[in-house]
Amino acid sequence: MDKHSELNEQTYDNELQNIEINLLLEGLYQMYGFDFRHYLRSSLRRRILNRMKAEKLPTITALLEKVLHHPGFVDKLLGDMSIRVTEMFRDPSFFRAFRNQVVPELRQYPEIRIWHAGCATGEEVYSMAILMQEEGLAERTKVYATDMNEKAIEAAQKGAFPLKQMQAYTKNYLESGGTKAFSEYYTTDNQYAYFRPLMKENLMFAQHNLVTDGSFNEFHVILCRNVMIYFDNQLQKQVHRLFHDSLTSGGYLGLGKKESILFVPEGVQYDEFVPQERIYRKK
Repeated sequence: MDKHSELNEQTYDNELQNIEINLLLEGLYQMYGFDFRHYLRSSLRRRILNRMKAEKLPTITALLEKVLHHPGFVDKLLGDMSIRVTEMFRDPSFFRAFRNQVVPELRQYPEIRIWHAGCATGEEVYSMAILMQEEGLAERTKVYATDMNEKAIEAAQKGAFPLKQMQAYTKNYLESGGTKAFSEYYTTDNQYAYFRPLMKENLMFAQHNLVTDGSFNEFHVILCRNVMIYFDNQLQKQVHRLFHDSLTSGGYLGLGKKESILFVPEGVQYDEFVPQERIYRKK
């Protein structure tokens, strides 16, 4: 086969694969209400192909057949497609900036409402609970933690994290400005660290899909870090509208290192409060 024929065949395979992915995403949406149609394709394709290989399926169409005709199977695929990369006090400089620059502004409120959107298994949620307790604001703070993945939310509610990760988390905690011995906040067995019930008192976990669900409260802080890097521009704009509608006047929006609000229409309605840490304040 000459190079021209190989290129034509590769183009055909890529186009066919794109059609199959479109059908799979449409099937997920029509059948189960999960809308991945505006997620970045490069990331989705990798996750879909990994699941296809794990199930020893010859095509993405065969994967779609299992999604449509084996109801329990969809949970496996949702697990693959959910964003689960997280850690406690991830990007310590963000939490240090939050502690030093945002918290003093929050002290004026009799009640503080914080929304962690796309919280995955909850590591950053517990990080915020610890931070607010150390700042003496825990009793008047309610932290709402949401994710589209029900299993991730169930894991987050348990507040149990692998013990082998605690050394890295302790380092993050100290770099973020933590003021105590990190081990005071959890108990351990041979495998897991269990965060104390006190940490969970003002945490509320719920399933919420940023793509299809609307606003459910008015918040002083919304944190959605390293989630929208997986969304295309159209979906990012849609989610930013949701966040803008959900923030109080003067509320704070925290994004991930590679994310920005400046390119979306809502961007002009925020001040860059701590620009290097992607913390914005609604005008």
